[in-house]
Amino acid sequence: MNKFLYSSRVAPYVFVLPFILSFLIFFAYPVITTITMSFQEVLPGQTHYIGLANYKNLWSETFFAALKNSSRYTFWTLLVLIPLPLVLAVFLNSKLTKASAFFRSALFIPSLTSVVVAGTIFRLVFGSLDDSVMNAFRHLLGMPTINWLANSATGMLVMVILATWRFTGVNIIYFLSALQSIPHEVYESAEIDGANAWQRFWRITLPLLKPVSIYVITISIYGGYSMFTESYILWNGNRSPNDIGLTMIGLLYREGIEKNNLGFGSAIGITLLAITMVINVIQLRFFGLFRKED
Repeated sequence: MNKFLYSSRVAPYVFVLPFILSFLIFFAYPVITTITMSFQEVLPGQTHYIGLANYKNLWSETFFAALKNSSRYTFWTLLVLIPLPLVLAVFLNSKLTKASAFFRSALFIPSLTSVVVAGTIFRLVFGSLDDSVMNAFRHLLGMPTINWLANSATGMLVMVILATWRFTGVNIIYFLSALQSIPHEVYESAEIDGANAWQRFWRITLPLLKPVSIYVITISIYGGYSMFTESYILWNGNRSPNDIGLTMIGLLYREGIEKNNLGFGSAIGITLLAITMVINVIQLRFFGLFRKED
């Protein structure tokens, strides 16, 4: 037994066994079960197969509204939460920036805030009342009161602002960790060769940040399409006006949990998984991760 346990051939499998077991139990099994349920009508105490009926029911105005909202949210968060944290990380990594440690901590604190608390505060800040913070600010500029969460454009703006406030600090940490791993001698050599600050950023910083940038984009895509709690808290439930705040996960929750239609909810979840995987494969291919090295 000792010879078996201390064998150099067996040891690698022993070390990876916990990961394999956790992957099978907490990922593979739920995914396989969800795929199976997506072809079933799940009732209390009984299930039976109904073929592609759940997937055919996806072709509805509500589903496309949820898909549109999630896609818009993901697009705008990518447009903000990639370049903004990158630029801030570059400034915070500079030796010319004073009290950089303080600013790093200050920018990271919002990510530690509960999304329920953050959503509640933003709902009050962007409320429809005259004394809400944003409407009071509009009054100072001579602008009328508006209901921020009753319109698709302003509602999406509030969600993107909330995401920016919460996740900018997290992405800054990702980029900072990568920036600090770049040897300073590379910048010194470029500066001696006559490269200015912009050329050093474009020719050295961005290329060397590519692996981290791809990672941040990947998790941001998954995070954008899986957003639910923010929308739920902002509209104080899963029933926003004309479904302007309905997301894919919100639709899954509505159909699978609220209406107890687990089969249809599973079909929504599998469709969402397929969409996010396709989008990420496209962006990974765009950045050349599948390209063979010569």
